[in-house]
Amino acid sequence: MTGATPSAAAHTLPAETAPLWRAPFAERPVDATVTVPGSKSLTNRYLVLAALADGPSRLRAPLHSRDSALMIEALRQLGAGITEVAGDGAFGPDLEITPITMGAPAEDTAIDCGLAGTVMRFVPPVAALRRGTSVFDGDPHARKRPMGTIIEALAGLGVAVSAPDGGPASSLPFAVQGTGEVRGGHLVIDATASSQFVSALLLAGARFTEGLHLEHQSREHDGQPVPSLDHINMTVAVLRGVGVMVDDSVPNHWVVSPGPIRAFEQRIEQDLSNAGPFLAAALATRGTVRIPNWPAETTQVGDLWRDILTAMGADVTLTDGTLTVTGGPEIKGADFDETSELAPTVAALCALATGPSRLTGIAHLRGHETDRLAALVAEINRLGGDAEETADGLVIRPAPLHGGVVHSYADHRMATAGAIMGLAVHGVEVEDIATTAKTMPDFPLLWEAMLEQRTTAEKDSAGGTQH
Repeated sequence: MTGATPSAAAHTLPAETAPLWRAPFAERPVDATVTVPGSKSLTNRYLVLAALADGPSRLRAPLHSRDSALMIEALRQLGAGITEVAGDGAFGPDLEITPITMGAPAEDTAIDCGLAGTVMRFVPPVAALRRGTSVFDGDPHARKRPMGTIIEALAGLGVAVSAPDGGPASSLPFAVQGTGEVRGGHLVIDATASSQFVSALLLAGARFTEGLHLEHQSREHDGQPVPSLDHINMTVAVLRGVGVMVDDSVPNHWVVSPGPIRAFEQRIEQDLSNAGPFLAAALATRGTVRIPNWPAETTQVGDLWRDILTAMGADVTLTDGTLTVTGGPEIKGADFDETSELAPTVAALCALATGPSRLTGIAHLRGHETDRLAALVAEINRLGGDAEETADGLVIRPAPLHGGVVHSYADHRMATAGAIMGLAVHGVEVEDIATTAKTMPDFPLLWEAMLEQRTTAEKDSAGGTQH
């Protein structure tokens, strides 16, 4: 087992100098209806496809956050036209996208990836399809995130990729020298560090001259699978939805036929992963949270909340498109495999549970916005919890928690994990809650609004329902 300390993410500001947000403590069970912004995973996939499509496209109710803004600006730098237009979404305007003109002479450009994995991994293959040099860089911690596979993949496709000094590149920053076309064909990669390596190449594969036959082979451990396979399934589904032929019938092989990407109009589902902290509030406070417009069928990994929260003792129903979660008398510990990006929220609930929990199949979270396994152990234990790392996950045992500062590590999901624990523990403060703007800029306001909602009976007892 690997120990963890607060120094696991050294880029974090000291608590005494970083902005602190006092996490609201729930004085009573929550009873609220919540709507969250659009899916980051779907928004950024559709933005890439729109930039590569055969005509103008429109995204309805897309996410407006730091990650989506970085993607929009990156694609604009490569020549896409992206314009905000009035729409009916509750969290911002629609987007109209004019695709990049591939093959035309283009100026050299710089791409700011921030800390967005979708930008640093999805956009380089797009840059390879235009003429000119595109230099990629991002936040300080972005330079630590795994990038070698996508760089090696581009080199294997005949694309020139170099470090700023002209030498070989293995991480950010790097430069892609696009020639206006990519031949494609059979390509073998090791995607054990991130499913985004697979998605990045699949999204652009139809525009390669020969299409793409992508094969995953683990170098260090025979048979080690690609993590977060649900996200690859999402990519395959959105590709098929815009007319791209993808054959994924053989495990670890994806064959994308060459051809056009059909222009489209697409409404973006709300982010079911980001719905997780609000649903978790029902368990943490023994209350009820309802989320309307929950899709009956979806490719989002967040749909797993229905099973996860049931296993932890909640009553979960989906009726007429509204997901309702009511917490039980206790939060039950449980074993979970491959919770992926949901793991920080699951871990926060496990820290409040009455029994032990084990999370497995999430070793790849060490390469996310921060080393999430080390960070979760450090912050749960900082509040008096009992958590430790395993080779591929976490073990969390019951322990009485107390107030204190939860470090965010510039990671939106660490910040929301702190907010969840703060519902049940007095005196929790979250460092840099603004980092939630990565995928949900209005999180603090939405969180406080959830707690302020009152039932009809409460309103009547306070003097009647206001109109």
